[in-house]
Amino acid sequence: MTRSSHTDEREAHPPGEPDNAEQADNAEEADERRQSAELFRDLRTSPSGLSSREATRRQLIYGPNVLTRSGGRRWPGELLSQFTQPLAILLALAAVLAWAGGTPALSVAVVAVILLNAGFAFVQEMQAERAVEALAAFLPPTARVVRDEVRCEIAARDLVPGDILVVSEGDRVCADARIIEGTLTLDLSSLTGESLPVTRSPEPSDDTGSLLEAHELVFSGTTCSGGEAEAVVTRTGMHTELGRIAALSQRVHTERSPLETQVRRATWIIAVVAVVIGAAFLPIGVAAGLGWSAAIGFSIGLIVANVPEGLLPTITLALAAGVRELAAGGAVVKRLSGVETLGSTTVICTDKTGTLTENRMRVTRLWLAGGEMDADRAVHEPRAALLAASAAACTTAEAPTPAQPQGSGDPTELAILRLAEELGVAVEPARRKAARRTIFPFDAHLKRMSTVNDEAGATTVHTNGAPEAVLPCCTHLLDPRGKRVELDAALRGELSATIDGYAASGLRVLAIAHHVLDDGQQAPAERSAAESDLTLIGLVAMADPARDGVAEAVRDAHLAGIRIHVITGDYGLTAAEIARQVGIGHVGSPVLAGDVLDRMSDKDLDELLSRREEIVFARTSPEAKLRICEALRARGEVVAMTGDGVNDAPALRHADIGVAMGKSGTDVAREAATMVLTDDNFATIVSAVDAGRRVFDNVRKFVLYIFAHAVPEVVPFLVFALSGGHIPLPLTVLQILAIDLGTETLPALALGREPAEPGLMSRPPRSRKTGVIDRALLFRAWAFLGTISAALVMGGFLFTLWHAGWHPGDPTGSGTPLHQAYLEATTITFVGIVACQIGTAFAARTDRASLFTVGVWTNRLLLWGIAFELAFTAAVVYAPPLQHIFGTAALSPAQLAVVAPFPLIVWGADEVLRWVRRHRDATRDATLDTSVTSRLVEGRTAQQAG
Repeated sequence: MTRSSHTDEREAHPPGEPDNAEQADNAEEADERRQSAELFRDLRTSPSGLSSREATRRQLIYGPNVLTRSGGRRWPGELLSQFTQPLAILLALAAVLAWAGGTPALSVAVVAVILLNAGFAFVQEMQAERAVEALAAFLPPTARVVRDEVRCEIAARDLVPGDILVVSEGDRVCADARIIEGTLTLDLSSLTGESLPVTRSPEPSDDTGSLLEAHELVFSGTTCSGGEAEAVVTRTGMHTELGRIAALSQRVHTERSPLETQVRRATWIIAVVAVVIGAAFLPIGVAAGLGWSAAIGFSIGLIVANVPEGLLPTITLALAAGVRELAAGGAVVKRLSGVETLGSTTVICTDKTGTLTENRMRVTRLWLAGGEMDADRAVHEPRAALLAASAAACTTAEAPTPAQPQGSGDPTELAILRLAEELGVAVEPARRKAARRTIFPFDAHLKRMSTVNDEAGATTVHTNGAPEAVLPCCTHLLDPRGKRVELDAALRGELSATIDGYAASGLRVLAIAHHVLDDGQQAPAERSAAESDLTLIGLVAMADPARDGVAEAVRDAHLAGIRIHVITGDYGLTAAEIARQVGIGHVGSPVLAGDVLDRMSDKDLDELLSRREEIVFARTSPEAKLRICEALRARGEVVAMTGDGVNDAPALRHADIGVAMGKSGTDVAREAATMVLTDDNFATIVSAVDAGRRVFDNVRKFVLYIFAHAVPEVVPFLVFALSGGHIPLPLTVLQILAIDLGTETLPALALGREPAEPGLMSRPPRSRKTGVIDRALLFRAWAFLGTISAALVMGGFLFTLWHAGWHPGDPTGSGTPLHQAYLEATTITFVGIVACQIGTAFAARTDRASLFTVGVWTNRLLLWGIAFELAFTAAVVYAPPLQHIFGTAALSPAQLAVVAPFPLIVWGADEVLRWVRRHRDATRDATLDTSVTSRLVEGRTAQQAG
């Protein structure tokens, strides 16, 4: 992050926070990287700290050292939004009209539908925005400071700029500060994404770039893993780096997923059509001789028939099933719509450490004089054992134990300890501590560490660090016979070439050296004396290896048309090499450092992203990550963004799908994300994309299934109206509700669990504009399946009345001779629609393929759903209490035989339609292939003739 961006974020602190103008002004004057004396002057403090009275005064000016949250409780709005959905509004209107029309039972039933759907959706969707609370919990409750020239412990919220903060091993820093005395080893991974600890000391650096890389600064939310220091507090609360990230996290808003947008648009269309039709046929009903009460009931029937009441609950339940399935596979999705959004993903922006890699450093290669070897083949090499023992002696980490399976300390040192154990020279922490006389801790400027140990009656200096830092201290080399030989120019050239080769392979290299003191020689007290006249034992090359299965997952993502960008806080070359190893990008793919990205204009960034290349973004700041996400989304991409640190929270919230790490991630990242990976594995993201695509396809399947029944439900009302009442109403409103909420619900849910059709992950990602409801689906649902079903059920209705001696215009009301026949005829209509539902359910299982290719009996849930459908229908038809409620009558076997063929007719017609489509597509593809081949032959012929 640049200085200017830091200033911008500080000026944009959230509303509701104390203005703290003095803190901002002082911060402008008191550049944290200036000399300590100047900083003390600007902050009006001293190494002795503040007095209690002065600290209290500053507390009133600067406010408490806490992270504030803008806005209040959001759940009332979330709950209210469930009742402002188009279908909910339409159903509410229908309920009011039903009550006004004298049918309170129908009104109560419709209201129950509204409440159940809204309550279920609210419980599933409501995720309180707890990112800022998680950030606040990231800070410790107390801090040690120097007040009134005495060290004491105070509440962390009482810290103010100018306080002298005391930080030691194990502490979590609770404000931004500049070190004035002592040296610390800090874990900055939560802010920078860099997995390796860094050293911070009072000596100022010449670096004028990112504050996070300044050698003398420490930051709120980071953890001290070693050392002790005093630091003067420069920023508190929302003005810290952590506060800046909290402000970014609150600045972005959750947007609707593509499915939510499309369903909302479609439901508005359905609502408008239903209201228009209902209003248009109200005067028609009156003209047909109905009273106003009956005409209103007739219009309500049309509205209810047009509204797929089960659509929203079925979509919600299908997405909930997808959530459960993903959770079983290691991906916990916190928002239902996130399942579908995953299926729309066109770009995955992934971190490197812990996602593509194991986040576990491992020694892979050893260099010893005379050659190199794989680490796992060095068991019988004495010099390899000496190399590992010397390196392990010069560590402070503790190897994994049953009580602490992950171990503790620097990942590089843990890798060295693991190597020593594998080579039979493991170092126990107690023995290591007892043998150690002096330690010169790792220094970020010197890039090396040394210890002086008593070993087997001799005093030995052990040194390890970066090769460029250790080699200048070495005068000799341990040759293949174990003898010391002079480290001449030729050997140094060989070492340089080896080191360059390791670096090009993305390996981290350490040089290991020692110096055995002569008998009687005093142990060196100064670092410069200890780190001189060393003998190089060899080199250790280690890597954070790629996870198993990641390369295959990357290949699957590419096959699915998904691009992958790596956005990491690590070094560019290392990240690029890991990316290349797993198949992301290629040799020569762009590698963009954070400072270069900061200087790049939006137009240049858009042009870079439009090249369809996969890019490695290294050393990125939170703003840069957010900027990349916004640029991709502005191009119409659906972005899945991974992250694990506090610094990732803004981008995780702003992406279409924020993916946090469950094992290594912070609580802040998990709260900000839509999906949490319990196994931290990139391959799980690709599996989730596959599940998301399957969910979207299945949503289309049950939408087709539900929409297909609108036609046979609406047509009876149209026939009644257009005939002027001469043909009695073939279906009642309560029978429609019995279909929409009773018989169709379980089969629709079963279609939501349909296995994927072949080639699902071979398709390119669908566009954001691709609707779940499109013309092809509506044609198949309404013009084809719906029309066939409507013709069948109306035929069954009229045949039943005709068979009983009915003629158009004959009365069928209660008390008339034809009333029983009318009840049987409406029951035939009801049962006929259910029978057509069964045929539609089997037809909807595939979009293009034949049902026989996926298997008739492979979806057992659908079979159970159809069994329930038949049982429910039988109860409505034959149970006397339900006959009275729904207006049905028992059917004879002969009447049942009329509707028995309906499922086969509906499914068979659709099977023929799909065969025609497949044949047409195959012919078109064959013609295209022939055309391409002809052009190639013509081109080759012309080339040969030329």
